[in-house]
Amino acid sequence: MMVTKFDPFAEIKRLEDRIFRAYPAPAEAQNTITSWMPTVNTREDEKAYHIEVDLPGVKKEDIHVDISDGVLTISGERKFKKETKEKDYYKVESSFGKFERSFRLPEDVNDEEIKAESKDGVLEITLPKVKKEEKKKKIEVK
Repeated sequence: MMVTKFDPFAEIKRLEDRIFRAYPAPAEAQNTITSWMPTVNTREDEKAYHIEVDLPGVKKEDIHVDISDGVLTISGERKFKKETKEKDYYKVESSFGKFERSFRLPEDVNDEEIKAESKDGVLEITLPKVKKEEKKKKIEVK
């Protein structure tokens, strides 16, 4: 017998999915904070790990990078307001809210040398690797 976990909101989620497929939201509505989670690219080279986070419209002072118990956490707040005033036309668009992404750090990261830089809406975090010293030991053959 298979045991399944009861989800009291499953039917509501299915209905919501059907509605959104039938009536997709316009592109500008899809960029609201409720559906926004920054995209992340990670890569590794010989000397370091690199994390690039797309944070368009987020100011440097609204970005926080913390390390605790081997977990790197990137958090912040996006505040965006665009106002258009014309002779017979007035439009205000705003998008705001908090975000947070966390990553478990590999054991070979030198957490004393981590650097973060925000430029042109992209946060780049460089996680240098600890230099491994090659241990060589001569074993005597008996």
